[in-house]
Amino acid sequence: MSKVAHVVGARPNFVKMAPVIAALGAYPELDQVVVHTGQHYDPALSDKVLVDLGFRTPDHVLGVGSGTHAEQTARALERFEAVLLEEQPSLVVVAGDVNSTLAGALAAAKLGIPVAHVEAGLRSGDWTMPEEINRVLTDRLSDLLFVHSPEAVENLDREGIDLSRVHNVGNTMIDSLFRLRDRAARCRRWLSLGLEEGGYVLVTLHRPSNVDAPDRLVAISDALARLAARERVVFPVHPRTRARLEALGCLDRLVYAGVACLDALPYLEFLSLELGAGAVLTDSGGIQEETSCLGIRCFTFRNNTERPVTITLGTNTLIGTDPNAIDVVTTAPRDATVAIPLWDGAAGSRVAAVIAATLAVGSSAELVQPE
Repeated sequence: MSKVAHVVGARPNFVKMAPVIAALGAYPELDQVVVHTGQHYDPALSDKVLVDLGFRTPDHVLGVGSGTHAEQTARALERFEAVLLEEQPSLVVVAGDVNSTLAGALAAAKLGIPVAHVEAGLRSGDWTMPEEINRVLTDRLSDLLFVHSPEAVENLDREGIDLSRVHNVGNTMIDSLFRLRDRAARCRRWLSLGLEEGGYVLVTLHRPSNVDAPDRLVAISDALARLAARERVVFPVHPRTRARLEALGCLDRLVYAGVACLDALPYLEFLSLELGAGAVLTDSGGIQEETSCLGIRCFTFRNNTERPVTITLGTNTLIGTDPNAIDVVTTAPRDATVAIPLWDGAAGSRVAAVIAATLAVGSSAELVQPE
């Protein structure tokens, strides 16, 4: 029996990998092992997300925790290597671009175990982003590269990746979104905050370049306070961001200005607020994708994006990194016409078919070739 080991470690990984793991369950000849590195360990970002997704209980929890990039990556690399030596999988599957992703791919490659990368080929061109380093190196280590849009195929082609290893399967994160959208909509989380559907701006900020420099975070907080003077603003605060805001005294000022500063939310509650928003302001990657599929206006507080399809075919607008740019954020009616090819809720099944065919298990699954 072939065995597949899945590496997850952070909230985005769980959302992207749940559809793949579920789809591979249709192949009884495949044994699956789930390894949770513990990069995200706050309950709202880990345990509660796994419950919302119906994620299977991880077989190994490595408990790498937080730390510098080197510390976190090194702990995940060392501890995952021990799991690989014990489990002896035929394939390791990693997703996204967090430190756990790179550590999982590197540990497998060093032991000669093939690697599959879900969400391969994304490029921002910004080497100051730790995620850019992780995703580029992971792609170089991978034997199967699953991409979610044609420009990702083009990026890999330019870098000399053999396109016979590249498969345009669509976006597995959108599989989770579509599967749980109705449940999240019924939650109507905005009502508990006294808000009207479509009548507020949802904010997420966690990127170190935005929250680690005190002067910059103060300026961003001032801009959010100005935004709250004309729009209702809801801000589920990442634990790391909350610590920085509290240290500067900015959290109390935001609350005084009328910003609803919530604790970090589990997946379903956050998705419910996203569904009810009139606009989203974010520095996240995945939220650019979710808002595009939901037809909700997205303002991305960055100078670049590794997801340009969310601009060309979606609802995303880059506003740069000047805190004053937040002044342009406004709510708008939902756009029901947005549609991105292969972001259809079936990407996980396409990934599973390629993996099964590669490992020669199950029926003769048709490989999904890049467009």
